[in-house]
Formats: sequence, structure tokens, C-alpha cells
Amino acid sequence: MSDAENTDQPLPLVAHLTELRDRLLRALLAVLIVFICLFPFANDIYAFVSEPLRQLLPEGASMIATEVASPFLTPFKLTLVAAVFIAIPYILFQIWSFVAPGMYKHEKRFAIPLLVSSVALFYLGAAFAYYAVFPLIFAFFTSVGPEDITIMTDINSYLSFVLKLFFAFGIAFEIPIAAILLIWAGITTPEDLARKRPYIIVGCFIFGMLLTPPDVISQSLLAIPMWILFELGVFFGRLIQPKEDGSAT
Repeated sequence: MSDAENTDQPLPLVAHLTELRDRLLRALLAVLIVFICLFPFANDIYAFVSEPLRQLLPEGASMIATEVASPFLTPFKLTLVAAVFIAIPYILFQIWSFVAPGMYKHEKRFAIPLLVSSVALFYLGAAFAYYAVFPLIFAFFTSVGPEDITIMTDINSYLSFVLKLFFAFGIAFEIPIAAILLIWAGITTPEDLARKRPYIIVGCFIFGMLLTPPDVISQSLLAIPMWILFELGVFFGRLIQPKEDGSAT
């Protein structure tokens, strides 16, 4: 009888680990499938991502590859990142499917809209970086250089630069979700966040300074949307707070 008890105890942990492994494998398989589908278009994907800079280059200038393997590895790396980017909803679905059984019903009702909105906001942040920020900062960089300097950006350096900005803006656009989660968890209140607004604004500009190029334009283009998104988080936090109070009583 004791042997049965000893063998039964590890089963829940083993079952959870097995399920976690299966869901991680499904997520990796999804990324691999998307990558295989995108790889034939790797050069086209890089051309699309580099378009904001290439269209601003002076006549006769072009992007260059300073390393032997860069013409292959750089589009390859970008395609892999794009595959993960596209597969994010499915990856989060697998994470959600693993976590959801341990959540209460009211927590699930709250978490699902947050999960969907966080994905949408991340995509929105990346789109904002590409369509609004890149044209402005590249126009600034290409216009302030010395006249006798020919702009010929390395393709690998450009990719590292834009991926950093994609990630920075994607994370920055998650601020409303972070504020709502803090309020919902009872860690803070909308009133407390509102009182800390001056510190939040300073923090937004510090964050923008650390994650963007050292110019006022790109820093402001990240800091100001972060401030606006913070205000949205406080606004929606006020809407959910009464529900939590009511449920507590």
C-alpha cells in the first residue's frame, strides 16, 4: 500500500512536465513550419524591413555586406525572427492552455481579453515603429551627415538596429496591460499611479533614452507613446476597480 502511495505522488508532477514538454514542442513546431514557409521569401522580407532606409539613401548609395556570410545569414536571422513574430499567438495559446486549468473561472474571463489585447498591442507597437518611427529617424540620420560622406549601411548592423527598436516599441506598448494587471492584483490603485505620474513620465524618457539611438527625435517617439499608453492603463484600471471591489464584498 505504501508502495502505491509512493508511486502515485510523483504522477501529477510528471504529468505536468509531460504536458509542458508537449506544448513547448508544439510551439517550436509552429515556428519551424512558419519559418519553412517564409524562408523562400527571406530576401523579400529583408527588402521590406529595410525599405524605410533604402528609400532615403542618396542616389548611387546602397546597403552593403561587410562579412562573407552576411548575405545569407542576415536574411536567415530575420526570417527566423519573423517566424517567431507570426507564431506568437499560437505560442501564447499553448502557454494559456497549460496555465488555464489551474485558474478560476473569473480569472479566465479576465485573462483572455488581456492575452488577446497584449498580442495586439505588441503588433501595434512594432507597426508603429516601422511606419511612423523608422521614416522619421532615418530621414534625420541621412540628412545630418557630412556632405562628403556616402551612406552605405551594413545589412547586419541595420537588422540589429531595427530588431532592437521593434522589441522596444512592442514591449513599450504593453504598458496598459501592465498597469491593469497591477491594479487588478491589488498591488496598486489608479489613484496611486496617477500620483506617480511625474516619475512615470521621467521613467518613460529614461527608457526611451536607453533603448533608442542617442537623438531626441527617436527618444521622444518612444517616450511620448509610452506616457499616453500609461494614461490609458490608468483609465481602464479605473473601470475594472469597481468590479474587484464588488467581488470582494
